[in-house]
Amino acid sequence: MNVLCKICNQRRARRHCPGAGAEICPQCCGAERENTIDCPSDCEHLRAARRHEQLAPIQAADVPNRDIHLEETFVRKHDELIAWLTSALAAAMEKERAVDFDAREALEAMIKTYRTLESGLIYETKPPNPYAASIQQSLQESLGKLREHLREATGSSPVRDRDVLGALVFLQRLELQHNNGRRRGRAFYDFMRGFFPAESAQSVIA
Repeated sequence: MNVLCKICNQRRARRHCPGAGAEICPQCCGAERENTIDCPSDCEHLRAARRHEQLAPIQAADVPNRDIHLEETFVRKHDELIAWLTSALAAAMEKERAVDFDAREALEAMIKTYRTLESGLIYETKPPNPYAASIQQSLQESLGKLREHLREATGSSPVRDRDVLGALVFLQRLELQHNNGRRRGRAFYDFMRGFFPAESAQSVIA
């Protein structure tokens, strides 16, 4: 039985699309994946596309916050802080069903906030995007929990604002590296989830 693609209504449908909840053709799958279709991360066709996806390299001039130099020693020294923030970010994105561009806005807002703290001011930048704003709030709450945990365990909170800023910029650069440019893309989220499963990440901001 020939079934026409639910999207174009022209070509023969050859695969089931869990995002569209219908049968579609490979051409529409490739064109609309993570653009007009909200693709679940466990879709076999999305996973296959991830393996073959070639992202354009980031030009040095396009890297934000270039004045913040992150050496390998910084990443090694603050790997627990980076892991904590990565886990919290993945969990917040999962909770909101947010996309990579939402995470980008949230990270940009937090970096601006921590830059003002470095200058001695207290001003919190809030993104207008409600998904990004929710992610930002979750990250701030998670950092508060980390500091409280360290105070209870050691009697002090050795997490400095400048270290948080560096960790946020590190995540910002990872997002730029893994964002595939699709409007509903979650390649960066899937990258993080590979290291921090959603169920374990959720416990960070629970």
